[in-house]
Amino acid sequence: MADLGAKTGAEHLASLRDGRSFFLNGKAITGHVDHPAFRNSVRVGASLYDFAAHPDNIEKMTFASPSSGRRVSRAWQLPTSYEELVKRRKAISEISRQTCGWIGRSPDHVASALSGMMMSIDLFERHGRKRAAALHEYFMWARDNDVWCGYAIVPAQIDRLPPLHPGEPVNAAIVDEDSEGITIRGSRQLATGLTMAQELLVAAVQPLKPGEEKVGFTAMVPLSAKGLKLISRRSYEEGTSEFDAPLSSRFDENDAVVYFDDVKIPWERVFVHNDVEMAKAQWFETPVMAYQNYPAQIRLGNKLIFLLGLAYRMAEANGTLKMPGTQEALGQMAAETNQVRSMVAAMEVNGVRFGEYFIPNPGIQYSAQVLSQQLYPAFINRFRELAGGSVLARPSSHLDLSSPETSQLIERTQGSAILSAVERVKLFNLAWDAIGSEFGSRHTQYEMFYAGPTFSSRMRNFAAFDWDEAGGTVDALLETVANPI
Repeated sequence: MADLGAKTGAEHLASLRDGRSFFLNGKAITGHVDHPAFRNSVRVGASLYDFAAHPDNIEKMTFASPSSGRRVSRAWQLPTSYEELVKRRKAISEISRQTCGWIGRSPDHVASALSGMMMSIDLFERHGRKRAAALHEYFMWARDNDVWCGYAIVPAQIDRLPPLHPGEPVNAAIVDEDSEGITIRGSRQLATGLTMAQELLVAAVQPLKPGEEKVGFTAMVPLSAKGLKLISRRSYEEGTSEFDAPLSSRFDENDAVVYFDDVKIPWERVFVHNDVEMAKAQWFETPVMAYQNYPAQIRLGNKLIFLLGLAYRMAEANGTLKMPGTQEALGQMAAETNQVRSMVAAMEVNGVRFGEYFIPNPGIQYSAQVLSQQLYPAFINRFRELAGGSVLARPSSHLDLSSPETSQLIERTQGSAILSAVERVKLFNLAWDAIGSEFGSRHTQYEMFYAGPTFSSRMRNFAAFDWDEAGGTVDALLETVANPI
């Protein structure tokens, strides 16, 4: 089988020009690829494919698909050994390094979820051979075309309240089906990165009860599907300059509420159908959770390295690096960064077999989620304490540095023996964008809740932990203690 070239950024951009319906600022946007609210981040996403396809990177970043021979992202790889898992991790780490960890729903995320499902194809076969065949065929197509997939798996929070329109589903549900497929109506919250993705995985991650079968489905939908509407939050990219907002202007991956207005999905794209038990099992009786959240920890490690380096450079610029308090704070942040990176290594070294596959240790992965949800806001708060008021004492925009009327004032108030005014302002613009801007605040919220509410992460960790081992150590000691009688 011929070894075919990898997907390029130009190919990916072409695939996104599909007429999908975004809604922003009261208007429908069909040409999102070139819209000022999305165009920079969309091109950053496309650049990830160019990076992987470059001759210097292609061996590290891709592998030959077993079915087509085309070079595709290692995110689609199903490792059968520790060595293959590490090779895959190195590729995924490079993906996040290209954005310094600021794009959370990079193409490896949902590819990992689909890969975890594929590892459990026998579970889907027990649910129904046709549904398992649909998953198998879709996986091969998505892998062979290196498709960027997003997902919408969380119900809208208003679903907990009495419906405004009784009889109309709030949470996306099947409202009709025929020989061609199912039709779904309702919403899902929250889908991230759909400006850069091609396909959408729709499923229910929350536990369902008997009687909620119409919500118990899993399917793939093209983002250009008729009736699929994407309601975007405010763009952080639009109207910003790269100098004033180095992160917001490039790495705003976008978040959107998804509304399905009678979207028809063919049977060949339906993996779970009207089954509340299978809707739950696909997440918790398979490697999906471990396999999709493991890359998130890899990304977080790279993001913390970037933030730690930024805090260090900021302390240098402020002349506080030699102060014991500064070193103490940076030392704590360094320890937290190494904690995340070490847990990634621990997941691999303590990896387990799942049939023929070798996967990251699920128990350690769940523990990493619990700790990182607590870690990130504390890490950012420590950064804020180091920054003090320095991130507030910045010019209003890049225009202040180029205007004859203000440039000399900026040089006198911002320049130092270490950095010129331009260099210092650029550094502190970056720091503010990371910790204080709306973009930075969104990321704090995102890291706290990307894996769901903190209580659910702790409960999953409780379920995954080996309590027999822990309790057994207590029992063993008690057996050595003589009874008084």
